[in-house]
Amino acid sequence: MAMQEERLTNKKNQAGFPIESIKFLLSCSKLSHNEIDFVALSSLHSSPMFAAENYFKKEKSNLQRQAEIIGMKTPLYSFYKLQRRQERLKKIYSLGFSSSKVSLVEHHACHAATAYFGSHFPRAEKVLVLTNDGAGDGLCATVSIGHNNQLTRLASVNRDNSLAGVYCLVTKMLGFKPLEHEYKLMGMAPYCSAEGEQKGYALFKELISISKTDSFLFERNISQPIAMLMSRLQKAAKFQRFDYVCAGLQKFTEEILVSWVQNCIKKTGIRKVALAGGIFMNVKANKRIMELPEVEDLFIFPSCGDETICFGAAYDVYNRNRAGLERPQIKPLQHFYLGDEFSDQQVKEQIEALQKSSSSSKLQFKFRWVKNIGKETALLLAKKKVVARCQGPMEFGARALGNRSILADPSDLGCIREINLMVKKRDFWMPFAPVILKERSDDYIINPKQILSPYMILSFDTTARYSELIAAVHQADLTARPQIITPEMNQGYYSVLKEFEKITGRGALLNTSFNLHGFPIVHGPKEALEVFRDSGLKYLALGNYLLEKES
Repeated sequence: MAMQEERLTNKKNQAGFPIESIKFLLSCSKLSHNEIDFVALSSLHSSPMFAAENYFKKEKSNLQRQAEIIGMKTPLYSFYKLQRRQERLKKIYSLGFSSSKVSLVEHHACHAATAYFGSHFPRAEKVLVLTNDGAGDGLCATVSIGHNNQLTRLASVNRDNSLAGVYCLVTKMLGFKPLEHEYKLMGMAPYCSAEGEQKGYALFKELISISKTDSFLFERNISQPIAMLMSRLQKAAKFQRFDYVCAGLQKFTEEILVSWVQNCIKKTGIRKVALAGGIFMNVKANKRIMELPEVEDLFIFPSCGDETICFGAAYDVYNRNRAGLERPQIKPLQHFYLGDEFSDQQVKEQIEALQKSSSSSKLQFKFRWVKNIGKETALLLAKKKVVARCQGPMEFGARALGNRSILADPSDLGCIREINLMVKKRDFWMPFAPVILKERSDDYIINPKQILSPYMILSFDTTARYSELIAAVHQADLTARPQIITPEMNQGYYSVLKEFEKITGRGALLNTSFNLHGFPIVHGPKEALEVFRDSGLKYLALGNYLLEKES
């Protein structure tokens, strides 16, 4: 079981120590701190996201940045790290855990552990494990080999050379939220002309390159650390078109990552690749890596930013201690529905509470318990209705995977405007994504290597049948970022698609996260009903209840 702090505080991408999540999980599992064998904390001193936010996101002058970088090379920085670590340990001790149970795991070791232990690759085979992100415990990237349940690090890259840091700073420069809105730049890039892309690429191409002395590494070609580049970027990009900058940045990022992966494969001879770290949330770059002839198979840990390094810390500590405790080895990740679920009785209580509170707000709706909620949902979708779905255990991470989703018929372009007006209010250039039945995936996406794609972390070119999911593809290049669903992964969600297929002959739906713009994905019935109340959504499948707003 797993929980994100943002789902409990309703603050998207909440950083810092997850004290509410820990309390919640102990309560749900009916465990006391005395029944926990080990506590694994990800990162050695600062909480995940906090370090990257401090390094790239906070407003600081160049003088402040310079002083900070100089300070990192003195004993003062060791004292600072010790203070941050003690603050984190004090919080975990306050919950009753003894110091003998607590371990801290280095940031990129956590990312690497998620990629290796979460992957479907046999443990007896060697796996090339690459991590890459903005910054964590002084690094921005690592190269490792996973084999026989062990990870051996071959190389690491200092955070002053951070490729993801460049993407973060440009996101901030363009007026978006760094460490959150990078995907908006990626989404704009395909709309740019080839000529504009080249002009944008010229802004970045000299910043970072593969190292001439060690092809496992990449390095900056300028004197300033990446965190100090803002004024240089602003000057270079002045009067450049928005789409030129986005496309040039995306091309630059893809080229460095692709060259890096190729070099790592060439030097190790290992063609099965596992990836983790925030930069691999970039599905366009992932597509380029997936399509490399050198790559035999690819696994990317779902929602692979800092929100998931808690899994890596747990994997690492468990794996190091399991032999002595005679416990089984870690199994590959089976699904990502790791949150809590709810009963129909809880749903009914929340609906009745909403009815009482809505009497003054003039919200009128009807509801009924439905024996086959999947079929009823599919019937509405086939009639071009938009339906929110909140059922079963909550999915973890940044991607809604059906249990906290808004669904629509992807053959209907009109649903894009309807969903945006109702609830999402997405930027006009940003695409939605499809969920596709596994047995129908070859009808819609081009995937010759049959790379597994259950977590919306890869994008693919679409086939000639793209019109059947036109509302869920990128309108500029007709690529799709699908969730490929099987009955083993989520029977209830799968049944909605199968019923929809029976009615329409189409094996795909549009799936987007169930939340208000700027807020986290909904947690449970209470939050789902609040979004239903505060948005233009007309239909909500909540557990086995179907709600419909009256005109």
